[in-house]
Amino acid sequence: MGNLNVSVAAATAVVGYDLFRDLVNQTVPYPRRLTKIGVQGSAAALDTEIELFIGTESRGTWYNTGTGAVTNDAMIDIDEYVPANARISAKVRDAPATNPINVTVITQP
Repeated sequence: MGNLNVSVAAATAVVGYDLFRDLVNQTVPYPRRLTKIGVQGSAAALDTEIELFIGTESRGTWYNTGTGAVTNDAMIDIDEYVPANARISAKVRDAPATNPINVTVITQP
């Protein structure tokens, strides 16, 4: 099991920014499955929206469910297949007002 985990400052996380852009495991040479996603942070719940992409295909949008770090309680079950060498991206659709935005995606082989 692995994960993609980021905390990006509100000033950096502007609309269109890929929150996962600096992660080494954004693309890996083997297939995997996304099993959970959590979005937390900014000033208040529901003030930030991200869109998850696998390659160039959108897999849905998520709002931050609260402030602070992503905890187990904030994780939402998903089931998305990611082919080998496909890039996973989390693009900002509605930017955080203040404080960092935190995103965690859990992956399994």
